[in-house]
This record gives sequence, C-alpha cells and structure tokens, in this order.
Amino acid sequence: MSTSIFTTHRTLRNLHSTVHRNLSRQLRRHESTKPPSTPKPSTPARNLSTASNNSAPKTWTIPGPAWSWIEPLMPPFRAYGRMQQRSPLLTQFESSLTIYFLGDLSAQAVFSSGFKEGSYEPARGLRALLIGGLSSIPSYKWFMFLGTHFNYSSHLASLAVKILINQTFFTPIFNTYFFGMQSLLSGSTLQEAKERVIETVPVSWRNSWKVWPAVTAFSFTFVPPQYRNVFAGGIAVGWQTYLSWLNKNAEGKGQKTVEVKGAGRGKVSVKKERKT
Repeated sequence: MSTSIFTTHRTLRNLHSTVHRNLSRQLRRHESTKPPSTPKPSTPARNLSTASNNSAPKTWTIPGPAWSWIEPLMPPFRAYGRMQQRSPLLTQFESSLTIYFLGDLSAQAVFSSGFKEGSYEPARGLRALLIGGLSSIPSYKWFMFLGTHFNYSSHLASLAVKILINQTFFTPIFNTYFFGMQSLLSGSTLQEAKERVIETVPVSWRNSWKVWPAVTAFSFTFVPPQYRNVFAGGIAVGWQTYLSWLNKNAEGKGQKTVEVKGAGRGKVSVKKERKT
C-alpha cells in the first residue's frame, strides 16, 4: 500500500514538472513572436519629463528672451533662406531689385512730401533698378568673401578688420558707382558725373560710418549666413532712400546755381544738370 502511494506521488510530481516545462516553453515562444512594445511611463515620470522639457532653454537666432516675439515672423525668413540655398544668385538679384525700387520710391516720396509737390518719376525708378541689378551679384560675392575671410581667434578682432576693410574699399567704390551711374543715366556728361561724385561720395562715406559698422557687426555676430542678405536688405532700403535723396539734392532744380554746404569745406557750387 505504501509503495503504491509513493509511486503515485512520484508520478504526479513528474507530471507537474512536465506541464510546467511545456507552459514555460509556450510562453517563451509567444513572447518571441510578439512585436516589441514601448512601456508607458508612469505618471510621475511623465510629469518629470514634461517639467524637464519646459525648463529647457529655447534657442533663438538672436539670443535672449526679449527677442522671442520674432518667432511668429520667422516663416517668411525661413522660406527666403531656403530660396537662398537653392538659387543664391537669382535670389540676390531679385532682392536687389526690390531694395532699390523701394529705396528710390521712398526717396521720391520724401522729396515730394508724399507726392504732394510732384508726381512719381518712372525714369528714376528704372535707373535705380538698372543700377541695383548690375551691382547685385558683385555685392553678394563681396560679402560672401568678407564672411569667409579675416576670421581670427578673437571675434572682436575679426569684426574690426571686416568693418575696416568694408568701409575702406567697398563703400567708397560702391558709392562712386552709384552716383556716377545715376548722373550718366540721367544724360549728364563725364565732367558733370565727375562733379556729382566729388560732391556726394565724401558726404555719403562719412555718414555710412554712422550706420554700416553697427549693421555689419550685428550681422556677422547674430545672423546666419543665409539670412544676412535679407537682414541687410531691410537696412539697405533706408540707406538707398538716403542715397537717392542725396543724389536728387545734388541734381539741383531751376536755372540758378544751388549752394550746398560741405562738412569742413565751406560752401561749394553745384552746377545745374539736365532733368530727365
């Protein structure tokens, strides 16, 4: 009797072990065929992650929380940056035409008191478009060259050299081109164009030191390369307004000689030139 009970107990134990092994094997096979799933974080972990994301500082093109209001205005600038990357020369050409047109339009509006004292002159607008179109690619190449050269370990030294070179070489050459072309395209002679350049370039060069060094330093410090053109273009609209206004003043009106006061040079005479 005892032998039968012992045999039955051993049989049950073996059966239990066999069933347990089979169940374990089936469970492992099921887990191996099941796609991996990402475990859901617990509520405290989720709250901690959210708090971490909220506390992380945001990165702005122009650093500082006071500039966060610019972010809603960024989509057009990003689109411009993508255009600049795809077709840099074409984008620069179109941007220059827009800048010069708006600059001349603004100058005409200022000079005529909002077109109350005169109507819009299309010939002046066409001259501005031609001058801007011819200078767009050389200007773009120059500033790309300036951005990739004269880079030193000291950022302040790099900015100082870039500003000095730009103001010493590019600004007087460009202003000579601008005022000389304005004079020649309006029908002036070479001598009259020379007098226009002598009258206007020194004044514009001195005044450029009040604007463009700060613009250049800010651009090369905070603005990415693909956005520097559109940033400088916004400033250039106002600058082209000033240049067009200065050019219009130099043209003179009426039959009499107009006296223009030059800084540190007393008074000089500007001959009246033919109007277009």
